[in-house]
Amino acid sequence: MSILFESARLKNMTLRNRFVRSATYDGMSDPTGQVTDRQISWMDDLAAGGVGLIVTAIMYVHPSGQVSSFMNSIAEDACIPGLQKLARTAHQRGAKIAVQLYHGGREARFVKTRGRLPAGPSVIADDPFYRWNYREMTEEEIRVVVHAFGEAARRAREAGFDAVQIHGAHGYLFSQFLSPFTNRREDSWGGSLENRLRLHKEVYASVRREAGADYPVMIKLGVQDGFPGGLTIDEGVRAARMLADAGYDALEISSGVRGEKYEGTEYRTRIHQSSREGYFRKWARDIKKRIGVPVIAVGGLKSVAMMEEMIRRGEADFISLCRPLISEPDLIRSWEADPAKKPRCVYCNQCLEAVHRGIPLCCVAFSKGEPKTSKSSAAIRRSKSGGDS
Repeated sequence: MSILFESARLKNMTLRNRFVRSATYDGMSDPTGQVTDRQISWMDDLAAGGVGLIVTAIMYVHPSGQVSSFMNSIAEDACIPGLQKLARTAHQRGAKIAVQLYHGGREARFVKTRGRLPAGPSVIADDPFYRWNYREMTEEEIRVVVHAFGEAARRAREAGFDAVQIHGAHGYLFSQFLSPFTNRREDSWGGSLENRLRLHKEVYASVRREAGADYPVMIKLGVQDGFPGGLTIDEGVRAARMLADAGYDALEISSGVRGEKYEGTEYRTRIHQSSREGYFRKWARDIKKRIGVPVIAVGGLKSVAMMEEMIRRGEADFISLCRPLISEPDLIRSWEADPAKKPRCVYCNQCLEAVHRGIPLCCVAFSKGEPKTSKSSAAIRRSKSGGDS
């Protein structure tokens, strides 16, 4: 049997294999942030499909971090009953499940409807990749967010989730604080790498206090920005080591503040040859050499042979997938039966473009193995020809 399908430990969790479903926004919550039947069904498909650990869609821990009208909330106790249903659904199919705890920072433009601009660590006037208005977070606002992450972790545990993962990548709040380009504060939350990691460490301490010493606390960490002048991989590797030393139980290695679409982001396209696969592989390998906690590799991984090689060589402990599982939720079962199977996902990012337009997460390119010709697909084609950003 392939090492990918052997059970593995992550803190006190025993996973049935080494496959992780990487979190993504799904646009399936109700307008109040509650879990819906559609999400329950989607979770059932993923868990039945054989994934070892499912990381949920992003869930905002505080209203100031919400980025969409149809985004799950874990910001209040009223969310717990729905979350319990989600956790039970995964467990009934033999999967473990973690909540991805999230704050959008300056990306939370939805909060403008509440009468305030979104906030980030610093306001950058010369940012070529961000064109919206926002403001600088106050010390008190940072403290409120730190507390909110701890409370959210408590709710996750009460709801029956096996772990939490902090979203520390892709240009959201933690990436904004870690990047020297987006964090130009002159107080104790900015400047040195130690200061720029203060949010990550204080949130970890808050989560640990509320969820307990035995509860797995992971982080998805952006270790390099998608443009020159931002966070470098050298600092990113150092940051990973510091966070592992601080107590995080596993690190999923990805990119930081986004640059040019799509090559300067986490969702690169045109994964048609082996040289394009595993585009964050080297980062994971370099970090794995330097830390003593599990590393989760992500980014354009599509061939069993490559993934198995990464595990056997000690480059990573777990393999994380997102877009292929959108197209084929049962892909892990299929690979277990036939490791040579090629996933049908072509990394076209039509799923991403659609969800940004309010279409719940789905594979737009294929339906039952055939190209889709729905209105949503046509809308995406029109938007692309119209210069969608």
